[in-house]
Amino acid sequence: MEIPAFDPKELEIVKEHRNAFGGVIPLFNTPVSVKENCRALAKRRPYWQPLGFTYDYVLFSPRVNPDNIARAFVYDGTFVPGVDNKSGGSDMFGIEWVYVPTAGGSMVKPGNPLISDAEELEEKVVWPDLDSWDWEASSKANEAYLGGDRFVMAWLLNGWYERLISFMDFEGAAIALIDEDQKDYVKDFFDKLTDFYIRLFDKYLTYYPQIDGFYIHDDWGSQKDTFFSPEVAEEMIVPYMKRVTDYLHSKGKYCELHSCGQLARQVPNIIKAGWDAWSPQVVLDADDLYEKYGDKIILGLGPVLPGENSTDEEQREAARDYARRFCNPGRPTVLSSFGALKPAFYEELYKQSRIRYSGK
Repeated sequence: MEIPAFDPKELEIVKEHRNAFGGVIPLFNTPVSVKENCRALAKRRPYWQPLGFTYDYVLFSPRVNPDNIARAFVYDGTFVPGVDNKSGGSDMFGIEWVYVPTAGGSMVKPGNPLISDAEELEEKVVWPDLDSWDWEASSKANEAYLGGDRFVMAWLLNGWYERLISFMDFEGAAIALIDEDQKDYVKDFFDKLTDFYIRLFDKYLTYYPQIDGFYIHDDWGSQKDTFFSPEVAEEMIVPYMKRVTDYLHSKGKYCELHSCGQLARQVPNIIKAGWDAWSPQVVLDADDLYEKYGDKIILGLGPVLPGENSTDEEQREAARDYARRFCNPGRPTVLSSFGALKPAFYEELYKQSRIRYSGK
């Protein structure tokens, strides 16, 4: 793939987008569409710096999946801003979630976990009937939402560890991963859960062929450290994640992991699990991660950037600095910034990243 040299005419603004965090993003006269640039990112050869959910990705979590209603996280063609995402209720496994307005999301109804020992997983888990969901109606309702030139990313909010937490609460799930009497039951459950997720994603790809990638949520750590050791993750979670990423890659889809926490020790496991990309939190050292792993996984980086009171020149210098550090052919990144950056930042970042990624 030949990336054309940067042409100053590309800086013509064809339209503007105001994101949910107050920033105005100018959209330039680019040589390819945003969708095509993100597809090139998956091959580690973007034309310019991708912006991820700041603009480039369409967040897709359809109402047809009960998890998204329970978790107050419906984003699809039926979403009504200001009305939706104030819900809760039963997820696809029948677990009750409670919407917490101050958090803007839901949590499992506390105090009564379905399972106290992993041995009960086989008996008590009721597997969803995917064929009973109204996929046809959802497909029709999302035709316009999933159209256009942006990169469609389908979300799954509860991965493997988070799904186990939903049944056992946090402490029970953490113990089950390391208790010799429970580990085999957890593995059996994760094996079946992986089969189920593959069937679920097959439904998604059948009824929403516009999907470009999957963004799967499975938090592994706190601000201080990982919840469990790298050895536990490698044994108990990585093999099942790898089955899903292998399946999605066989369908030509991009795979991004969302996993919060101080996970520096877990990055080799994230890579082993087959993820194309991972977005670390700012508690981690972006430069250190990029130096060690930037050629092995696409990092969604959110470095400290200028505040809204900064000058245009300060914004431009920050963009040049980001490009120097993180825009290198074969080692691309996604800018995960949710601040109110100015148009000057985006213009300079576009220009500098085009020059660096094209090598011209």
